[in-house]
Amino acid sequence: MIEWFTTAQVAVAVVIGVVCLVAGGIGRPPSDLTNGLSALLTLLLLAQVVISIVAPVVGNEPTGDLLEYWIYLVSALLLPPAAIVWGLVDRSRWATVILGVVALAVAVMVYRMGEIWFAQVA
Repeated sequence: MIEWFTTAQVAVAVVIGVVCLVAGGIGRPPSDLTNGLSALLTLLLLAQVVISIVAPVVGNEPTGDLLEYWIYLVSALLLPPAAIVWGLVDRSRWATVILGVVALAVAVMVYRMGEIWFAQVA
């Protein structure tokens, strides 16, 4: 289950990143849509926290370095709310671009978290 959720989360983060980058590219300030998408990303990351706590209990043990995993997860969890606050304060098209870049950075972090969770043990 965690593998499926991680893959879906990466896809959602990439779509959010593209939407925000396109909106920023055409000069749109942060809107309810872009802020809402970033809030959705935060909710997905909170669900990832719950899944990461429950998964080992039900037998889906991580095989990689847990410290690195949790550092990525906490970092990814802090970025979207910070970008939303920036967007609410700045209200320029660059704030929308920042929302897109943050979403793509979170996609990379979540992808790396999936690799850590399912690392091949030699």
